[in-house]
Amino acid sequence: MQTFFVEIKCALGRTYEVASALAEAEIASEIYSTAGTFDVLAKFHVDDGVDIGHFVGDKIHKIPGIADTRTLITFKAF
Repeated sequence: MQTFFVEIKCALGRTYEVASALAEAEIASEIYSTAGTFDVLAKFHVDDGVDIGHFVGDKIHKIPGIADTRTLITFKAF
């Protein structure tokens, strides 16, 4: 299992719409509203062998209202 986080910058006024779309898609294990450069932080788990870049492009970037993302890949849980 691979775990990674995606920070999501939303178009103005679309944060709740983006967060709702993520929740409805049932692809994120956790979704948080954040302050700062990005508006939403989402945690994902995918099976080993799944290409994270393709997952982000195919499942996340297609959500309307997303202006930018930053993917944080994790290596080990302590």
